[in-house]
Amino acid sequence: MIAAHDTYENEHALFWVENGILFFEYKPDTILNLNVAKRVVADRIQFQNEKYYPVLCDIRGIIDTDKSGRDYLAQSGSLLTKAVGLIVHQKVSLTISNFYLQVSKPTVPTKLFTTKEEGIAYLKNYL
Repeated sequence: MIAAHDTYENEHALFWVENGILFFEYKPDTILNLNVAKRVVADRIQFQNEKYYPVLCDIRGIIDTDKSGRDYLAQSGSLLTKAVGLIVHQKVSLTISNFYLQVSKPTVPTKLFTTKEEGIAYLKNYL
């Protein structure tokens, strides 16, 4: 079992807990398909060890997605989360992420940010 205050890394992402917030960062050039989505969700859930967290997810490393991966994240990606802040690129990711929020409708409060600081400020409401 992975301790909740360690850092965990797989081939797609890195995550750690700091000040009660789970930070989740996709690695550069990640293609988010169903297999990647299932792996990162399973690893995150194991890492959290049944504890709920607000999650700050940096998706700037994702270069492409497919519908099955997005749908899986919308349905199962919110397990053990209180709220999600997504850090996105100013232009490209913002369009994709707005589409994701409107079409996939995540099951927990989810907002988009272009800076880590804005995302942290939002998630502090869920500590």
